[in-house]
This record gives sequence, C-alpha cells and structure tokens, in this order.
Amino acid sequence: MAALWWGGISGLSFVAVPTLFTSLGSPAVAGPVAARLFSLQCWAGLGLGLLLLLILRRQRAAAHVPLTCETTDAARVEDMQRAFGTMGFVLAAMLLALLQEYGVAQKIVTARATGGDLRLWHGLGTLMVLGQWLCAGAVLWRLSRPFEAPVSSS
Repeated sequence: MAALWWGGISGLSFVAVPTLFTSLGSPAVAGPVAARLFSLQCWAGLGLGLLLLLILRRQRAAAHVPLTCETTDAARVEDMQRAFGTMGFVLAAMLLALLQEYGVAQKIVTARATGGDLRLWHGLGTLMVLGQWLCAGAVLWRLSRPFEAPVSSS
C-alpha cells in the first residue's frame, strides 16, 4: 500500500501532469484535468493512508505480545517506536492532502477566476504535493524493513 501511494504520487506529479501540459498545449485546457487528477490522488491517498494506519496500529499492538526467545525488549520497543513514527508520516501526508484539496485547490480556482495570485497558490500546492511525496516515501522506506515482534495469532 505504501508503494502504491508513493508510486501514485510520483506517476501523477512527475509524469501525468507534465505530459498533460505539454500534450494539450493550453494551461486553460490542461489545468482542470490536472486538478481533477490531483483530487482523485487526494482521495486515494486518504484511503491508503487510513489502511496503513490500521496496519501500523496492529503492528504496534503486536509489539506488546509476550516475549519469545526470538524477540527482546529492545526489539519490541524499537518496533513500537518505528510503527508510531511511521504513523506520524502517514498522518502528515494525509493532512497535506486535505489542506491541498480543501484549501489550496479552492484558492487556485478563485485566483484564476478573479485574477488573484495564481503563482503563489500553485507554488503552495506544489510544496504540499512534494511534502506528501516525501512523507509517503518515508513511510515506504520505514516499512521496507520487517518488524521483528511476532504477530499474535488471535
């Protein structure tokens, strides 16, 4: 799920949207299509983020199981801390997606219609997408190493 999230942001931001603007030629034509794609990415990111939070919550709970000869207190504490830290990156990316969708995207539409500072809002939107991409990448990187605590069978 983390790979899908990071890959989706990567493909959309670095391939699909630039291709739209070069292929369609006119920002007035490509802009609304790109906005719709970013909106869909927001909702996909929120769904994937929610699923990741549920999985990470289970990993944190699994670190509380009784010790076996394979795990140590230090390994369990490390797993709990890593799961908790990873949850922070997931939540940060989800927050950035919501701020972009309900704050910046609306300001871009308003700025385009009223002659406002479109450059400012596009810049903030770009920074928010970059922040989501970095957070999703951090989640993917942190989850690439398996947790050591055993998962309970119940």
